[in-house]
Amino acid sequence: MEYLKNANEAQLAAITHETGPQLIVAGAGTGKTKVITSRMAWLIESQQIAANQILALTFTEKAASEMDERLDQLLPYGMYDRWIFTFHAFCDKILKKHALEIGLPNNYKMLNQTQAWLLVRKNLDKFDLKYYRPTGNPSKFIHALLSHFSRCKDEGITPAEYLDYAEKIKLDTDSCDFISGIDFEDCDDEDRKKIITLEIERIGEIANAFHVYQQLLKDNDCLDFADLINYTIELFKNRPLLLAQYREQFKYILVDEFQDTNFVQYELIKLLSAPKNNLTVVGDDDQSIYKFRGASISNIMQFKEDFPNAKNVVLTENYRSCQEILDLAHNFIAQNNPNRLEAKLGIDKKLHASRTDKAEIEHLHFATADIEAETVVKKIAMLQAEDNCDWSHFAILIRANDSANIFIEKMEHAKIPYQFLALRGLYNKPIIVDSINYFKLLDNYHESAAVYRILNLPMLSLPPEQIIKLTHYAKKKTISLFEAVKKASIVPGITQETVNTLTHILTLIETDCVSAKTKRPSEILKNFIHGFKYLNFISGKGDAYAQENIGYLNQFLKKIISFENDSADCRIKDFLELIAMEQEAGDEGSLAQDANLGPDMVKIMTVHSSKGLEFDYVFLSHLVDRKFPTDERKEPIEIPDALVKEKLPEGEFHLEEERRLFYVAMTRAKKGLYFTTAEDYGGARKKKLSKFLNELGYTKPELDHISEKPTVSPATGDYSPNANYELPKRFSFSQMQTYERCPLQYKFSNVFKIPTFGNAHFTFGTVIHSTLQKFLELFLTPDKQQPSLFGTIEEVKPDLNKLLQIFEESWQDDWFSDEKQKQEYYSKGKNLLKIFYADFIAGQPVVKFLETGFNFQLGKYTFNGRIDRIDEKDGLCEIIDYKTGREKGDDLSTDDRRQLVFYQLAAEKCLNLKLEKLTYHYVETGKKISFIGKEKDKDSLQQKFLEIIGKIEARNFEPTPNPNICQFCDFKDICEFK
Repeated sequence: MEYLKNANEAQLAAITHETGPQLIVAGAGTGKTKVITSRMAWLIESQQIAANQILALTFTEKAASEMDERLDQLLPYGMYDRWIFTFHAFCDKILKKHALEIGLPNNYKMLNQTQAWLLVRKNLDKFDLKYYRPTGNPSKFIHALLSHFSRCKDEGITPAEYLDYAEKIKLDTDSCDFISGIDFEDCDDEDRKKIITLEIERIGEIANAFHVYQQLLKDNDCLDFADLINYTIELFKNRPLLLAQYREQFKYILVDEFQDTNFVQYELIKLLSAPKNNLTVVGDDDQSIYKFRGASISNIMQFKEDFPNAKNVVLTENYRSCQEILDLAHNFIAQNNPNRLEAKLGIDKKLHASRTDKAEIEHLHFATADIEAETVVKKIAMLQAEDNCDWSHFAILIRANDSANIFIEKMEHAKIPYQFLALRGLYNKPIIVDSINYFKLLDNYHESAAVYRILNLPMLSLPPEQIIKLTHYAKKKTISLFEAVKKASIVPGITQETVNTLTHILTLIETDCVSAKTKRPSEILKNFIHGFKYLNFISGKGDAYAQENIGYLNQFLKKIISFENDSADCRIKDFLELIAMEQEAGDEGSLAQDANLGPDMVKIMTVHSSKGLEFDYVFLSHLVDRKFPTDERKEPIEIPDALVKEKLPEGEFHLEEERRLFYVAMTRAKKGLYFTTAEDYGGARKKKLSKFLNELGYTKPELDHISEKPTVSPATGDYSPNANYELPKRFSFSQMQTYERCPLQYKFSNVFKIPTFGNAHFTFGTVIHSTLQKFLELFLTPDKQQPSLFGTIEEVKPDLNKLLQIFEESWQDDWFSDEKQKQEYYSKGKNLLKIFYADFIAGQPVVKFLETGFNFQLGKYTFNGRIDRIDEKDGLCEIIDYKTGREKGDDLSTDDRRQLVFYQLAAEKCLNLKLEKLTYHYVETGKKISFIGKEKDKDSLQQKFLEIIGKIEARNFEPTPNPNICQFCDFKDICEFK
């Protein structure tokens, strides 16, 4: 157990804690993720606890994925059926299985904030709003109401409780105790009565709106994210047998980032861990910065009161920062005493650096914000040149997104690569703006602004003066710009070269216009990026630019596909309506960005976004009065104190939260921490220093001047990062297969993740696999009829009609070339399912595993995949993989044999099965071809995979052109080697 040898004394105590509750106070950079995953590995290896008997909960998919990957590396063998989830994903899994128990559909739809806004906007007349529906802008308060409902749900407040409270204060009209912040002694009786009446009406309106909103969700089979937690609690409280079963399953529960839990999440944890309370929570009260998301710092402060016998472990050895940074940060955050665990529990949280080098900590003060930003960029360039380090070792941290603009401008001017890690703004990215405008053009030729945007696409290289001539002609003739494009050959001054380009554009548009009538938006998007050679353009701008923009494109495509899945027979017009409504709701498009991934660039981000990250050098900027700390902003609609269930924090809570945020920013730095300020940010008065700088001892700023040094190499004058991109952390059989076909194809597919076209065969295969999975799940857990006259309960197995019904429900219309092809595949599907059903019923196999996911280690690498089916007979197992294509004789190809041997390795490593045979089941004909891999086959396959991964890690993506491969390659249109 190498992970025990590498642990320090405190970490070892936390990892090997046996039973009962445990609070791990883990300061910044003390290895909390290592402790959690090591504890899980120790429980599995040393205590013989099964993987599915440990529940690990965290807050982001990224954190859950990282935990999963680290556990893979710690354990020498493969695993399946692990329960490592975010809170919401865990509750979703439970409810999908048991929602019917409390009257919810198990196929409910999850709504994000924008989707909830759209639902309310569409049904606004049902809310009977007066106070919260101003005449000029009836939808003004929707966001505020939804935020309020979400906060109520975080507190476990139901609409019924809110209505009861509203009724209670309505009946007691003489009392004003429920109103805070007003001194009624200064009011006469009439004003007092008026205030009370209006407040009673306002609270009644909110309570009623909360009730209507929740009913709307139910009527539309929808849940919002807060519902997931509350309904899971309701399920466990109302179904004690079910709760007992899950308590029996989860013998140990671990919670990461415990300081970020809200009231109901903590209630869920306590409910599930009782009565044995083998509960380990890991957190740091000094890093509780998400109150705006409903996080309750009282949870971590309350834990020892709820579990007085809980073991305390304090992790103080810091593996990130120099001691000077840690000392400064500790002295600063100590000003939050006595409302900290260090004071309340009498523990020492002072962090000790494991590194011995010295830090540079400076306060840099300038005359103007412009000079501040320019000098920060110069300082970064100087440090980068001195250290000869990556650009990604630098971060500029800001309190609010709008502070980023001036740094972005200076970065671009200096030609230093940067990445602004905003959480929103997808719809403003140039590649997405272009895509949306192409949709608009196809929807309406007369959308001249959209036509103008398309004509200016950089890959078209149309001269600006030529486009101007077209716009002038359109205006002069009072026609649309599109009509002017069609008449380009007669427009004065338009060259023949421009006419040729425009003719090509018109051909693409007209083709896509026809396709848009029958095809889904996702197909049209792919037509656009391929037809206009958009991928060729971004691929030619360097790997960093390509990877960033392909990332945006993939996020937009994911958005489109999600919309398509929720909407029957949707077209471009429908999607554009959605985008328009989202923008009306203030949604700029969410961005999924990971600062640890992607090209080598300086990171610009908010302090909130920097949580969990680390950098060699951190610039904490705009540190002036009212920018950091910010002014306190009350919630637009506050929860009445009488309804709040969490223990409210003491002290100056807003200031303490801002101080914790500042502490988080400081502790991101490893060896360089720079506080930057300016006197002039554009206002009439000079800005005062932030209160926090004063608390740090910086009281007499002097204007700084940094010597002029070049920010880019004079030899190039530009910067185009190419090689520093993130490689896959997990591998699969298909990845290995792709690399063997062509390393460059692997790079396009698995590193850059370039979107590809679907095809009819892929759609058909997906439908058949989904159909068989759902049918066999029903077969394994059949419906039970009511007791018969003889008192027996009969199981009702699904029959052929049920199988065909599932096929109908699973059918997809995507990627068929025409109606004829679709009908051919549809008929083929029904026929092969009849053959499958007859074969299955005749054989009556014992299905042991179905659609089983797995992870296993090969050396230091993790492989994952999914096996369609595993049957068992007389203690021996058979792996079955469905094939929807026709068999090519009795001899399997090398790739086909390898794939089943890969599954054989997984079954032996993860499931500990004894295998009799590996089988391809060709469902179209019912034919089966079987064999079993020998030891030399398994050894050869593993060696081959290790060789391939070695080449991937060496970034060997040289193309291997082959006519038989290139003609079927998804990336042939952007590959210069085809």
